[in-house]
Amino acid sequence: QVQLVETGGGLVQPGGSLRLSCAASGRTSSIKVMGWYRQAPGKEREAVGSINLIGDTTYLAPLAKGRFAVSRDYAKSILYLQMDNLEPEDTAVYICAAAVERVTDYDYWGQGTQVTVSS
Repeated sequence: QVQLVETGGGLVQPGGSLRLSCAASGRTSSIKVMGWYRQAPGKEREAVGSINLIGDTTYLAPLAKGRFAVSRDYAKSILYLQMDNLEPEDTAVYICAAAVERVTDYDYWGQGTQVTVSS
């Protein structure tokens, strides 16, 4: 079993920055992929970015537009999402996920952390 806990959300002004953290615990050695999703009210959940732990490759969705970066702390089993130049459209609950059984399906999800970008 894997547990995921997100931290780092909050209220920021447009143009500001946040770094979200996802701490994984439990059988972390079984994780194949870790990624970030976000969901705004009335909208579908959308992928933000992910890291394939097997091939050590990174995926970043077009919505990031070069403003976001996904990284990993190899020693502490932590997934980061660095968000720069935030816009009001980035307001959403950001959720961490982990794939264990296969690389294509996420099996575990965190509670999410709220990011609000407003003047």
